[in-house]
Amino acid sequence: MAKLAQGAKYRGSIHNFPDFDPSQDADTLYNAMKGFGSDKEAILELITSRSNRQRQEICQNYKSLYGKDLIADLKYELTGKFERLVVGLMRPPAYSDAKEIKDAISGIGTDEKCLIEILASRTNEQIHQLVAAYKDAYERDLEADIIGDTSGHFRKMLVVLLQGTREEDDVVSEDLVQQDVQDLYEAGELKWGTDEAQFIYILGNRSKQHLRLVFDEYLKTTGKPIEASIRGELSGDFEKLMLATVKCIRSTPEYFAERLFKAMKGLGTRDNTLIRIMVSRSELDMLDIREIFRTKYEKSLYSMIKNDTSGEYKKTLLKLCGGDDDAAGKFFPEAAQVAYQMWELSAVARVEVKGTVHPAGDFNPDADAKALRKAMKGLGTDEGTIIDIITHRSNAQRQQIRQTFKSHFGRDLMADLKSELSGDLARLILGLMMPPAHYDAKQLKKAMEGAGTDEKALIEILATRTNAEIRAINEAYKEDYHKSLEDALSSDTSGHFRRILISLATGNREEGGEDRDRAREDAQEIADTTSGDRSSLETRFMTILCTRSYQHLRRVFQEFVKMTNYDVEHTIKKEMSGDVRDVFVAIVQSVKNKPLFFADKLYKSMKGAGTEEKTLTRIMVSRSEIDLLNIRQEFIEKYDKSLHQAIEGDTSGHFLKALLAVCGGED
Repeated sequence: MAKLAQGAKYRGSIHNFPDFDPSQDADTLYNAMKGFGSDKEAILELITSRSNRQRQEICQNYKSLYGKDLIADLKYELTGKFERLVVGLMRPPAYSDAKEIKDAISGIGTDEKCLIEILASRTNEQIHQLVAAYKDAYERDLEADIIGDTSGHFRKMLVVLLQGTREEDDVVSEDLVQQDVQDLYEAGELKWGTDEAQFIYILGNRSKQHLRLVFDEYLKTTGKPIEASIRGELSGDFEKLMLATVKCIRSTPEYFAERLFKAMKGLGTRDNTLIRIMVSRSELDMLDIREIFRTKYEKSLYSMIKNDTSGEYKKTLLKLCGGDDDAAGKFFPEAAQVAYQMWELSAVARVEVKGTVHPAGDFNPDADAKALRKAMKGLGTDEGTIIDIITHRSNAQRQQIRQTFKSHFGRDLMADLKSELSGDLARLILGLMMPPAHYDAKQLKKAMEGAGTDEKALIEILATRTNAEIRAINEAYKEDYHKSLEDALSSDTSGHFRRILISLATGNREEGGEDRDRAREDAQEIADTTSGDRSSLETRFMTILCTRSYQHLRRVFQEFVKMTNYDVEHTIKKEMSGDVRDVFVAIVQSVKNKPLFFADKLYKSMKGAGTEEKTLTRIMVSRSEIDLLNIRQEFIEKYDKSLHQAIEGDTSGHFLKALLAVCGGED
């Protein structure tokens, strides 16, 4: 079993087996592999019920009793992924890591992701043991092999990590924190080109505790997280290695939770990654990984493994996982505290909200109006000029261009654009030309006209806008359609869903900070899901979710988790259904992290067959001057690809060009 620091709590899922008898276990395994076929169930049950130290004793006794190598016999009897998993469990941790790295650099090509995962996440002691195990197993020097198989700054950082000389966590200096922040800032953001050596030295050598303070201070000083600077300044495998290092410094279990999720999401499973992590973390921090996985991805690690694998391979992985945390959305006890701490940190970190479209310098509405008129005059249309001007001006500047266009030519610019453009490009350009409140009002009107209602559009807009934005939308709706938004919603929706939308549409959400005592009362009010009927429950949720300030609601959600061990979002999904459930979930997600809410919407609009162009256009237009840069950062963080790449892969022509201009860059 993993060696624990004094006073530390064991967080692995595999424990020492009580009344352990290595000779008896060796005999059981021998009989399971004797004769025709093998008893795979007996093998996996025994091996996943023993700690690694106990497995080493079984190996020794097996050789003493039968003169045979247990790992060689297991390799002979088992096949495929199940064999790789069982054999991985039988090796001592350092030798298992050594084997993974040897495989990663052998043959044609290098598995850089494997190198990154192992070397960015291991402690000094684990690195030293790995280097020694590699030397013992392969009679080769690990550093020399890494140098021979990698190059550039990626190689330099790997070599630094291989030294295993990171400062211990009690080494923290406030003065040095400030100096490191300044050095990183000057090495990246303030420099033409990047001084990679500074990034390597600081991130490769400072203690984790020290670097966490550096990251906090970096955010305060520069207005952006260190990850955003790394993505902007570095590239390729070196960028991936530095991001992995930062993630492990922030939280090693969260890094592995993310790696496991990505190994199983989508089509196909990255079994090598799945096996490597489940083996290597089973006696270190699997409980922490499970907690964070449950909190972050809204499903248990156990359930994802269960749905993504099969046979004895699945059974063995589930044994290593150690339990299912998906009891109707319930956290197992410690996870509540993890969720609480994650939200506490997110509330403290005041990330600057940034758009991607900014006012143009040296703005000349007269020249822009003339250029647009020329682009639309005569035969054919110069879409490139239209896109270039409209996507590189702020909305306020576009309104000036509209006015100047009418003064010069006696024509309505919007009408001309409408007649010259078509399809998705027309919707995008015309959307950008409208004042934001009038654009939102139009989207709401479209969502309610004709046969059927686009409830998703209604929810997306009304659940995410600020009081000021909602009030402006009400005025625009009345001005443009000669009817109040409330009346329109009343005519087109019904029941509790209508009541919730009308409540949101008043724009009377409380402003200001949290009230802890009141937050506990609010949490208690919505925690009692057993009292009253469904209608009463929905009313209680509406009273709180539609009226309290975002900052206060964040505290309510934290208190709810502490009180119940449930996440409020899971409770809503469990207790409610249909549009009522969807609107409450949207409010909760928006409170937790609004840019992530929109990143998810954008991803879903482009995944699978076909594209939801209306959703894609609506979000790109409405968030372009508010928080699209933050949405981009959340997108790449969650989906491992940039918003730019997703748009490129899913759209085409002038529509693609205009979207990429609004997107504002490749991450």
